[in-house]
Amino acid sequence: MHTLLTLYNGLAERLERLDWLLPTLARFVFAATLAMYFWNSALTKVGDGIFGLFIPSVGAYAQIFPKAIEAVGYDASQLSMFHWAVVVAGTLAEFILPLLIILGLLSRLAAVGMIGFIVVQTLTDLYGHHLIEDPKSVGAWFDRVPDSVIIDQRTFWIFLFVIILIKGAGPISLDRILKARL
Repeated sequence: MHTLLTLYNGLAERLERLDWLLPTLARFVFAATLAMYFWNSALTKVGDGIFGLFIPSVGAYAQIFPKAIEAVGYDASQLSMFHWAVVVAGTLAEFILPLLIILGLLSRLAAVGMIGFIVVQTLTDLYGHHLIEDPKSVGAWFDRVPDSVIIDQRTFWIFLFVIILIKGAGPISLDRILKARL
């Protein structure tokens, strides 16, 4: 038994020295599974033309402020400057934050931004889009079904960003290059 524990502890110590692997894999998993989700979502919010980012589509308002846009008959011109600013900021965040995560640039700050983004997205889905009324979509922790859109999936999403927040971006990142230059 002593030999087995010694082998196990030796292996565990070698794995602990792979400290760079966890943040690198977190960024890779994000890039491979979620980055295009966020970028495609952002593209649905962009209006027509070269300044489309600053003239959001009606769909952008419907995604972010579903009750408000419905109340004005889907006429975005009737919404306030606040609504416009939130939609533009959210759209920019969906483009910029994933890019920062992938590049490993200001990665801890970007991870905090993504966590905040997912929290707001989740609250909007639950209360603005009424998913709170659909137990299958909301899901629950510690049940036998791991496929709910809200609790199960978004817990994994946030977990990736918590790894980056705590560990940084890892050695293959612009953060590491900038740190070396300082």
